[in-house]
Amino acid sequence: MTTAKPITSIAILAGGLGTRLYPITKTIPKNLIEFNGIPFVDYQLKLLKHNKISDVVFCIGNLSDQIENHVGNGSKYGLSVKYSYDGDTLVGTGGAIKKALPFLDDIFFVLYGDSYLPIDYQKPSSLMRSKNKLGLMTVFKNNNRWDTSNIIYKNHTVIEYNKHHPDERMEYIDYGLSLIRKSAFDLVPTNKKIDLSSIFETFVKDQQMLGFPVRQRFYEIGSFQGIENARQYFNSKKYGRYFYGK
Repeated sequence: MTTAKPITSIAILAGGLGTRLYPITKTIPKNLIEFNGIPFVDYQLKLLKHNKISDVVFCIGNLSDQIENHVGNGSKYGLSVKYSYDGDTLVGTGGAIKKALPFLDDIFFVLYGDSYLPIDYQKPSSLMRSKNKLGLMTVFKNNNRWDTSNIIYKNHTVIEYNKHHPDERMEYIDYGLSLIRKSAFDLVPTNKKIDLSSIFETFVKDQQMLGFPVRQRFYEIGSFQGIENARQYFNSKKYGRYFYGK
C-alpha cells in the first residue's frame, strides 16, 4: 500500500518537562538521553530519514536551547529542521501543533519526542490520502502488555478512543504515529491550552479518525523502564535488521 508520493512533513512534540525521569531531565531534555554514546534524537531522526521524511518541525519548550544547539538545521541528518516554540504560556500538545502549522504541509505526521517506532511510515500515508478524513492513528494490538490499551479498532476505523478513561473492551493502543490534515485545526483556538488527545477524541466521535494497524511493538523513553527497553532494542539484532535487513 506504499504511496508513490510520500508524506514528508512531520511535527515532533518535544516540549514536555519529563517529570517522570527526574532528576535526569532537570538538566537535559528526554530526547538527549544517550544510548551507546548517541543522543536518542539522533536515532529518531535517522529513522525518519529512512522513511522518506525530509521536513521536521520540533515543537519545543523545556530546555529547548539544548535540542536546537544539538540538532541545528538538520543538515547533518540530511533533513530540514525548523523549530516552533511553546512560549511563556503552555498551550498543550494540540496548541503546540497549532503554532507549528505554518511550517507543515497540508497532510503531516505527528510523533512524540520520546517515541521510537520502527515501522514503514509511508504505508499509512496511502490510506490517509485515499480517504477524506481529518486524521489517522497507527494502532497496535497491545492487550495492556506495554501500556494501557485505549482504543477499539475495526476495519481501518477507530471506533472508540479514550486516553484517560479506557475500558476493558479496548485491545488496541495509540501507537504514537499519527497523520493529520492541516484543515483539522481551523476550529482549534490559538493560544488556548488543549491536548492532542482531546482533538483526537473529537475526530473519533465525528467519525473522522482512520486507524492503521501495525505489528512491531513501540519503544518510548518517557519512563525508566522504557529507557531500559529502548537500550536493549538499540543493542539488539532487530535494530540492525530494520535498517540493513540483517
